Amino acid sequence: MNTLGTIDRPLTHDPKKQVPMKPSTSEPAGSAIPDFTSTGANDTRQNRTREMQLIPEALARAHMHDRLHEAEQERRAMRLVTARRMQRRAERASRRARRALAMAVMQ
Repeated sequence: MNTLGTIDRPLTHDPKKQVPMKPSTSEPAGSAIPDFTSTGANDTRQNRTREMQLIPEALARAHMHDRLHEAEQERRAMRLVTARRMQRRAERASRRARRALAMAVMQ
């Protein structure tokens, strides 16, 4: 059997030298998208390659955005905890002052 190439193992990886696929007789005419020219296929592959190269950069940017958002939420939570602690301390000092004043008035 003398096969020139298969889908998984094409004879060449150059899209300009690949044989275009023949439409199958089992599909109705016009059901598939029209064939691309070799330059169009090349441009599409080049764009995909560029997009694929930018994916890790976009993922890193999204990851950093999430990390910054988490850090800001954590800072807000810490400020809230600190504010509540200071409020409790102020309330205790206020009660001590009232008690001291009441003791002074009672004597």
